Amino acid sequence: MGDLTATTSDIDSRLEEHRVELTGYCYRMLGSAFEAEDAVQDTLVRAWRNFDKFEGRSSLRSWLYRIATNVCLDMLKAGNKRARPVDLTGPTPLARAALNPLPENTWLEPMPDGRVLPSAADPAEAAVARESVRLAFVAALQHLPPKQRAVLILREVLAWKAAEVAELLDTSVASVNSALQRARATLADADGPVPDAANPLDEEQRKLLDRYVAAFEGYDMAALTALLHEDAVMTMPPFDLWLRGHDDITGFMLSIGAGCAGSRLVATEANGSPAFAHYKPDPDGPGFVPWAVQIIDVSGGSITGLHCFLDTPRWFPLFGLPDRLDADGA
Repeated sequence: MGDLTATTSDIDSRLEEHRVELTGYCYRMLGSAFEAEDAVQDTLVRAWRNFDKFEGRSSLRSWLYRIATNVCLDMLKAGNKRARPVDLTGPTPLARAALNPLPENTWLEPMPDGRVLPSAADPAEAAVARESVRLAFVAALQHLPPKQRAVLILREVLAWKAAEVAELLDTSVASVNSALQRARATLADADGPVPDAANPLDEEQRKLLDRYVAAFEGYDMAALTALLHEDAVMTMPPFDLWLRGHDDITGFMLSIGAGCAGSRLVATEANGSPAFAHYKPDPDGPGFVPWAVQIIDVSGGSITGLHCFLDTPRWFPLFGLPDRLDADGA
């Protein structure tokens, strides 16, 4: 029995080593933090149950990716394609702004960096990993048919060889290369502005974000306007509303969003980008309560995107964030 327990423990340990990178893969495939974690759990359970059939003809990592790919492809058969508000409608002028929620499964979801970005000794490899979980990139992936999505992630993000991908998908190298060409063409059409690299933040980016926190917490719209690009975008899932331009963004914050005056921001990391946990004043007494996870796009010394995910009962536990701040902000 002791030997069996040791073997079981060893299997668990070997499988668990791959959890973070598999979660990153499934997140890019599915666009959902929670579906990605479900897919990985399913993958690891299947692998555990069938470990005696794994004969080492491929690496354990390759075998796990094969299982994870099949799990994701099965989950994508329903045809749901997650999106950002900017993918669904045009911007809404402030005068017509209204908060219309859409179902949870409509939206591309945020993801904490620590759950999808394994430690990488190679800075170039780490940079590719971060770029590939940016909201804009994951949203663009959702435009691809599922198998093209898998091919592009495996080839371009994870740097698998065409023959390795062909073996994983039970297809030919020619088919993999063709799928990759089509996927690249689709992404080229879908590409929008690319935010600046954000890890590690350079001195200018740090100063910009410090000024943003000061402006937001002080609810100083003149200071905020100076930081926002003139065509900056603000999104607020689960609402389909999105705003373009610093005038409409600050106008919204002074009208429909005025309840956020006096808020506190706590730094976190999401989707390879700077991010903040946004706590607004507790309407029932002292202290602050969760309101949003903000993911910030920075480009050319300005803030170009402010993406506020408002479903805090889901996001704050996922990010390991406290469920309130004391009156002093602690």
